[in-house]
Amino acid sequence: MSIQVLIIGLGQFGMSLAKTLSQKGAEVIATDINKELVDEASNFLDDAICLDATDEVSISKLCPKERDVVICAIGAREASILTTALLRQLGCENIVARATDKIHERILKAVGAKTVINPDLEYGKKFAYKIMFQNVIADEASNDIQLLEINVQPFMIGKTLIELMLPNKYGIIVAAVKKGNSLSRPFPNQKLLKEDKLLLVCNEDAIIKMIEENK
Repeated sequence: MSIQVLIIGLGQFGMSLAKTLSQKGAEVIATDINKELVDEASNFLDDAICLDATDEVSISKLCPKERDVVICAIGAREASILTTALLRQLGCENIVARATDKIHERILKAVGAKTVINPDLEYGKKFAYKIMFQNVIADEASNDIQLLEINVQPFMIGKTLIELMLPNKYGIIVAAVKKGNSLSRPFPNQKLLKEDKLLLVCNEDAIIKMIEENK
């Protein structure tokens, strides 16, 4: 069963997110107050709806609580804060909200966002490194191989990398283990913990196959 995602806000970021997630097999519902943007999204989504997400009655009709992830991609500060607060009041647990600055980020977390992202800031950092070290590093993503960070999956908890045999089974190489904000070498006999994250070198199809086979 594919992941169900509700995206609120179809600006450049939200539109790109909706298109990419849809192409990757997610079940995407997207909404915006601007009908022209909704019509554009309708070209690649089955469910694109025009409504005001700051209206509790309107947003509740989308049954946001039933979605695996709800992404508030609205750029305007007041509307994004109000929408995030409404989503939390409606029982949404996994809310990802877009922030434009640190104050905005703190407010979004205070009203119920589980994860807050600043795509402009992240892209700026990434592009700065690319400019500074253009003769040292290349893009970390290609059509085939990517550097991906994932949470330790339930089937991995308490097991070692030797036991998991990820390279042999899926062509997945563990480049590092992340504990909190620290990266460490992936020791083959070290048992993985629930709160760990893994930095993987592989393609997305390998990740999908691994997760599907170990549900």
